[in-house]
Amino acid sequence: MGTTLFDLQGKVALVTGSTHGLGMAMAKGLGQAGATIIVNGNSSQKKIDDAVRAHEKEGIKAKGYKFNVADENEVMLAIAKIEKEVGPIDILVNNAGIIKRTPLEEMEVADFKEVIDIDLVSPFIMSKHVVKNMISRRQGKIINICSMMSELGRNTVGAYAAAKGGLKMLTQNMATEWAKHNIQINGIGPGYFATSQTAPIRVDGHPFNEFIVNRTPAAKWGDPDDLAGAAIFLASRASDFVNGHILYVDGGILATIGKPSNEN
Repeated sequence: MGTTLFDLQGKVALVTGSTHGLGMAMAKGLGQAGATIIVNGNSSQKKIDDAVRAHEKEGIKAKGYKFNVADENEVMLAIAKIEKEVGPIDILVNNAGIIKRTPLEEMEVADFKEVIDIDLVSPFIMSKHVVKNMISRRQGKIINICSMMSELGRNTVGAYAAAKGGLKMLTQNMATEWAKHNIQINGIGPGYFATSQTAPIRVDGHPFNEFIVNRTPAAKWGDPDDLAGAAIFLASRASDFVNGHILYVDGGILATIGKPSNEN
């Protein structure tokens, strides 16, 4: 078997919210393992096109589709179009998400619902419509991108934590219902990663940077490429008997209670 366990040649992988950041890094990893990548975004066709070109420069086959993962009608049309133009979706990575940092007592109900819709309801919508063809083919991989907040709370991210905690349980229930069809549904829980979004708080001397470095046993922020191996594993034959599992890629955060800031 060897490395063929991780070979994704001939597979089609749809990664939602994959025009940048962690979604793009995971898509790149899947593409380097041989999969044809479907790049998804909803804010800008240019961002989608730029991501596709970046993959193609790496020798990765990629196509881009703009649609709103929280709109069921758009999802249904997009999936039908992808499967007609590219081929059956073998791998679905539910990565699209948002966060709104607001204390719960100050948060508008509309904002709370928006986070839930995108971070929790959209993985249900996407999976519901992709899995039907997976069931008929009796094979498929679904990877839900969970979070440290699937396990832990933190100030000002109550809506996000509620969604990601729900996504963990949705993952387990998907496995409960769909594993019998030879479909594996698992999650990845990223820790804290060095992305363009976290750049302003990763500077030396910033309190949150010091907190994360001190809180993480690996004593550093993750590199987005660190997620590629987890994504490839859960998308490949190597994980054919892994189901309902959340793989935390967090540098050890969940393994420890942490340490005082003055302790080496």
